[in-house]
Amino acid sequence: MRPSFYLLIPLALAVLFGGVMFGAEFIAPADFWRDGALDVVVKIRLTRMAAAFVIGGALALSGAGLQVVLRNPLAEPFTLGISGGAGLGAATALILGWRLGNVYAVQFSALVGALAALTVVLWVSRAGARGENSLLLSGVITGTMASGVLMYLVTGASHAELASVTWWLLGDLQGVNGDFLLPTTFWLILAGLVFWRYGGDLNALALGREAAWNFGVNPRRLTVVVVTLASLLAAATVALAGIIGFCGLIIPAIARKFFGCDHRRLVAPLVLTGGTFLMLGDILSRVIFREREIPLGVITAIVGGAIFLYLLNRGRTA
Repeated sequence: MRPSFYLLIPLALAVLFGGVMFGAEFIAPADFWRDGALDVVVKIRLTRMAAAFVIGGALALSGAGLQVVLRNPLAEPFTLGISGGAGLGAATALILGWRLGNVYAVQFSALVGALAALTVVLWVSRAGARGENSLLLSGVITGTMASGVLMYLVTGASHAELASVTWWLLGDLQGVNGDFLLPTTFWLILAGLVFWRYGGDLNALALGREAAWNFGVNPRRLTVVVVTLASLLAAATVALAGIIGFCGLIIPAIARKFFGCDHRRLVAPLVLTGGTFLMLGDILSRVIFREREIPLGVITAIVGGAIFLYLLNRGRTA
């Protein structure tokens, strides 16, 4: 890997340390331990930072995989309609009051909705047999239909239910459940190992399906594997913290710019860059207005959109 890769590790650790200190109230390093135990607020912030890192890495890896198989630099985890499916599942659980009977009902419903949307997309496009455009179009249509049903449910929701649904759809780390962090971490490690193992095949697929065949790669099978893993990553992140956009879109572009396009060497930079980006976003969400926290999805939409426009403008003028 390029030498600059090793700068990502201390940078991520520095951001993690800053995320523990900064928030509604500043906590000095000397106050991390109180009465022989880790401070409660420090524990909460550590959980948020860990969740932000895992979610950012998962979305970055998911976006990179989708961009390769769809051969579209604008592809991201939610292009396949996963955001619409997950949002519909979460809204259903909130509006019907399922979380009163089970604390995990909202997260589980979001995950089921996301996977259901993925199943519909793969079935309609016949697992990508009709090409990348069919897969992408199926995802857009599925997401639009799920959003339509979601809007119908919202019109009949009470004020309390509407507030809960809106906060979920904006993406938030305030109520991150540590029990859901481990499964998301597992999917991230599994997908990272698979993407690293088939990095050479992904390089061939990036040249086109016909070129991939000439290199001995089965593009249809590889597309199914990558799309499934990328969608599971995105579904797990939505179940953990709601809908967080742009991370899966801009981080792969930044990582390829600084670390090259060889997917055999791109997995670790993607995870570190995506995780650091989302940890920074979470810090900003807490310190901009100390009396009222901003949803993380709002921060990533504004900052990520600005970065994307900058990269797009540089690409045109280069």
